[in-house]
Amino acid sequence: MSDLRRRLLRDLRNPLFRNGYALMANTGITAVLGMGYWLLAAHYFSEEEFGRGQALITLMRLFASLTALGLVGALARFLPVAGRRTPGLILRGYGIAAATGGAAAVGFLLTLPLWGETYSVLAGFGPSLFFLAAVMVWAVFTLQDVALTGLRQATWVPLNSVVFGLVKMGLLVALAGSLPDGGIFVSWMVPTAIALIPINWLIFGFVVPRHVRQTAGTGQNPPGLREVGRFLAGDFPGTLSVLAIVYLVPVVVAMQVGEATFGRFSMAHTLGCMIELLAMNMAVSLTVEGSFDPSKLAANCRNALRRALLIIVPIIVVTVVVAPFILHIFGAKFAEEGTMLLRLMALAVLPRVLIEIYLSALRARSEARALAFVQIGLAALVLASIAVLFPFANVNAVGYGMLLSETLVALLIFGKLRKILKYGETRQPSVAQGSHGAA
Repeated sequence: MSDLRRRLLRDLRNPLFRNGYALMANTGITAVLGMGYWLLAAHYFSEEEFGRGQALITLMRLFASLTALGLVGALARFLPVAGRRTPGLILRGYGIAAATGGAAAVGFLLTLPLWGETYSVLAGFGPSLFFLAAVMVWAVFTLQDVALTGLRQATWVPLNSVVFGLVKMGLLVALAGSLPDGGIFVSWMVPTAIALIPINWLIFGFVVPRHVRQTAGTGQNPPGLREVGRFLAGDFPGTLSVLAIVYLVPVVVAMQVGEATFGRFSMAHTLGCMIELLAMNMAVSLTVEGSFDPSKLAANCRNALRRALLIIVPIIVVTVVVAPFILHIFGAKFAEEGTMLLRLMALAVLPRVLIEIYLSALRARSEARALAFVQIGLAALVLASIAVLFPFANVNAVGYGMLLSETLVALLIFGKLRKILKYGETRQPSVAQGSHGAA
């Protein structure tokens, strides 16, 4: 135990591990509090409202993430070296994400009759306006955690999730009697809007000024808009493709099945995505540290991969074994219809770890074209395989499609990943370069 404690304390002194562990802890906290939230929702609301709430939240996150997720890689890549331009870079990110998400939401609301019965509750000026505001709020909420991570202050993110999760659960119970239709969506968004105030006060009042002072003497030139734009031009199309896997697939499923069935699918899908998010957490920290010190990219990649596998493999094993018991907490039908999906998505996380480490190394090196190629290819494989398998496997097609596609992509990029792990390069370096990269 003492050896484990010493290793943990040593890891926490390393920004790569400290931020990575903080993001993983945040994912765990979010999963636990999220399960509590949806357990309360299943108890206090009808099956139809439960499924409708899941569908609306998923749709809102889809629109909010159209640009927000595309900016995750850019902020993680450039905030560490932004210097005096740090506040402007964050604010531009907020503005672009909110405006793009809002525009997409407006387009959806103007064509609402085309999107099925589930989303008809958004008809009318009041519900439409609330949904539009929710999209813009969530876009900023997503990026504020990325801003803290890019500034090496990810340890604040779990605290934000704890407070947000508890307030959200309390409001859910309070609204169960007074707002049986729409209470789930309202209880999700009101705490989100409130959380923007203290977190951004922390970011712009304390974290950003300290970051600017600490990086003032590094000699690095802050990134210009052209440099950031070139990076986004390559990374953004790929990120949109990944966005289609995470958020568009559930929206399409919601159009194909009833609200009660979607609620049971969405619970298993959400838990599976939480496990997959663990694979991305250490990878985001890797991008940040690779930007701070490119000479340590190979060593940081090896360390990130080892720690990620050490944590994620046991979680995958446990999930595969206890999946029916986890879902049975929400009801027998949840376990009956969602167990196979959750197991398949958990298994898909193992190849996803390799893919995320590879993508983060590419981001740290600003290799935007390769980023887009891998991400678009992965999304195309996932979406095509789900479309082919859905008539035969129903909602389980999502799990089969992700497992098969991510395994194939992991095999295809494995050779290049090995070179990065050894040299910090995507191509075979000279002897001198190899010695430097492995140091």
